[in-house]
Amino acid sequence: MKIMDKFGDMLMAIVVFALVVVLIVALAWLVGQIRTRASGKVQGFIYILPVLIMLLGGLVYPAILTIRQAFGGPTGDEGFGVENFVAVFTRPELLRPLINTAIWVVCVPVFATIVGLAYAVLVDRSRFEAFAKALIFLPMAISMVGASIIWKFMYDFRAAGETQVGLFNAILTGIGFQPVDFMQIRWWNTFFLIVVMVWIQAGFAMTVLSAAIKGIPDEIIEAAKIDGTTGWKLFRFITLPSIRGSLVVVLTTVGIATLKVFDVVRTMTGGQFDTSVLALEFYNYSFRYSQYGTGAALAVVLFILVLPIVIYNVVQMRKDA
Repeated sequence: MKIMDKFGDMLMAIVVFALVVVLIVALAWLVGQIRTRASGKVQGFIYILPVLIMLLGGLVYPAILTIRQAFGGPTGDEGFGVENFVAVFTRPELLRPLINTAIWVVCVPVFATIVGLAYAVLVDRSRFEAFAKALIFLPMAISMVGASIIWKFMYDFRAAGETQVGLFNAILTGIGFQPVDFMQIRWWNTFFLIVVMVWIQAGFAMTVLSAAIKGIPDEIIEAAKIDGTTGWKLFRFITLPSIRGSLVVVLTTVGIATLKVFDVVRTMTGGQFDTSVLALEFYNYSFRYSQYGTGAALAVVLFILVLPIVIYNVVQMRKDA
């Protein structure tokens, strides 16, 4: 019965959606029949009206509510003040996730881009290029949670004397060292988690940068080689300047994705051992502790951190267009 109810609701939603589309098209057609100078603009506005409504209802309105809650005390409805933001930057349990997020945002884009670029250069025009690219791109097809579980097994720790399931501890004990609980080494455990994100994002970086490298005209490469520019100099003075726009896109895109990191930390440590990040604390305060105001303040801080990267990305893309 429940399945039939869900099927009925889904069918009703599809019918309503189809009716709305038909209504919009019919309305736009009627306006198009009016042969005036303004009819074209009105027709265009009718087509984008549903998108505007969805943006206002699904993005702008919730954003305004979130900002209001951020100034409304811990519960989000206690007057107007900045104590939530003061807490974000002063309370140790919130300051540490802020510092960890900064480390993530610096390290992941840089290392993912370096790995992706090095890989793209090394396999470019090689005999096994397609196969090699598929290998590094495969992690992109895995969900964040799936990748985290894979790496959780890689870092798995068992006490000395027990059979080590984790790859790294199996290697360490195999060559005579003691097993290491990687997830409990403060500060370093954040970097061990960052490795997972780099592993996932390197495939994206490689794909974009490889396409950019292949877009460099052969004439430029040949002319540089005739002038005696080869190896590192060719890479430094020809390849890098030619793919500068793509590098910016990769760095900023991975940076934005990293600011929203949640799944990796939630799956591998649950935010314990000083590994938490802003997105995870936003989830905890909003949905576990019922401190909606503090959670909203964390969301606003995340938004403010993302905004400059998005603006810079848009400006660069307009310059390259």
